[in-house]
Amino acid sequence: MDTHTIDTADTPPPQPEEQTPWLTAREQRMWRAHLEVAKLLDYQLSRELQPHNLAINDYEILVVLSEAPDRRMRMTDLATATLQSKSRLSHQITRMETAGLVLRQECPGDRRGLYAHLTEHGWETMQQVAPDHVRSVRAHFIDRFTPEQLDAMYEALAPIADHLRGLRGKP
Repeated sequence: MDTHTIDTADTPPPQPEEQTPWLTAREQRMWRAHLEVAKLLDYQLSRELQPHNLAINDYEILVVLSEAPDRRMRMTDLATATLQSKSRLSHQITRMETAGLVLRQECPGDRRGLYAHLTEHGWETMQQVAPDHVRSVRAHFIDRFTPEQLDAMYEALAPIADHLRGLRGKP
């Protein structure tokens, strides 16, 4: 009987090499830096929205609605634009409705369809919060790059965003 054991805690499951193209050390370093930056930036921006009684998802909805025609959007389109499930968005809109930031409205000609509409209070909140949020984005992200690095980051990220939007079937 063989008493040798293999510690597989740090070893990926055995698979033929051609099936799993493992990340190189360089690729792993970049991937983990991306994950860490995304999480830390989300955390920091969320923290800085708290004094305004907003979560980062609330702010995103305010932005999307503020840029939409008539400051309203079908709930299904808003869910797509904010990468949220319809159910999660519905709960969030309920909270934002309670705060007076948005209002649900029926869609003419579509009994089941609903619009999320930015209220005047929501618009005023957006105008009040936006300068602080932009300063935060600038301080914690944009100003960390040279103009050349900004261009390079955009050139690197835009094709990835295009690819992922394509997988969702959204332009």
